[in-house]
Amino acid sequence: MRKILTFVTLSLAMLASLPGKAETVLQYGETCAKAIEALPAFNCLDGDVIPITVDGGQTPIEYKPDMDCDRPSLLPLGNDDGQCVPYSRALLLSDTKTAQITALCRQKTIRSADSPMFDEVDIVAHNPTTGDTCWFQATAKSPEGMNVTRVPPPNEKTPPPGHVAAKDFWNAPEDVAKDGCGGCHDNDPFMYSPYIAQVWHQVPTDPFGWYKNIGEDFKGWEKPKSITTRGNTCTGCHRIGTQFTCSQGILEAAGEIPPENGNAWANSYPNSHWMPPGNFHNLDAWNVIYKDSIKQLSTCCTDPDAQGCSVTPITGNENAGS
Repeated sequence: MRKILTFVTLSLAMLASLPGKAETVLQYGETCAKAIEALPAFNCLDGDVIPITVDGGQTPIEYKPDMDCDRPSLLPLGNDDGQCVPYSRALLLSDTKTAQITALCRQKTIRSADSPMFDEVDIVAHNPTTGDTCWFQATAKSPEGMNVTRVPPPNEKTPPPGHVAAKDFWNAPEDVAKDGCGGCHDNDPFMYSPYIAQVWHQVPTDPFGWYKNIGEDFKGWEKPKSITTRGNTCTGCHRIGTQFTCSQGILEAAGEIPPENGNAWANSYPNSHWMPPGNFHNLDAWNVIYKDSIKQLSTCCTDPDAQGCSVTPITGNENAGS
């Protein structure tokens, strides 16, 4: 009897962790509107351009495919013109106690500064009170890109005449889930890099807050966890997630992995060691303050059960009734 009860208990637990029936764009959009806030329609051209510079802040004479630059995007772009494509834009849509929402409109191929055609639109929507977090992504269906002068709210059932419908603009939630955004955004919903830091005022922050991905299609994502050691300098300012940050992010931030398409400026100290933000230490001081903490975290990332390592689940706020 005990074996039967154990089997039933494990089966129910497994079923609870598996995705249910896939949601449509409109259903997921409505779920997120209720849990966080209804997204507005917006124009990507209202966002701030994320600069692509060379030689420590200079605008290049010409942008070329696969060129090197000061602050590469550090993003998985696929078939594209590299990590230094100009004129992507970021736009803050909300930053309140219950709704932090930002949009990143991405250029993967080189176009003019005023082009309304983009290759991808991503939105992170997060409720800091409950931790509920949603992910929206739209990708262009042709090399010419997609017009983003009116990005529709994901739960908009009927668009204004002459505009694209939400169900046709946004990728299906199950396709967004397959892209695995949460694996890279493993510290919290909003991740820092030298590239996005140039428009950081367009990005909300919640480094130690509640964090839970919602939606049927996202139940298969690994639950976020953070890792630390006692008195660790890095985790005094932010969490270290056990997925991307543990495997690659921490090494990129500490100058141990050079960025793809990074130029000589990007690979020289202090620019190569971009944590803490605005690193103002000389290298000797940086090594004294941070090197041991990085080493301890790297050890724990390799073996979370090693002595001195502490792993903590990152969860939503169960008391908030989400």
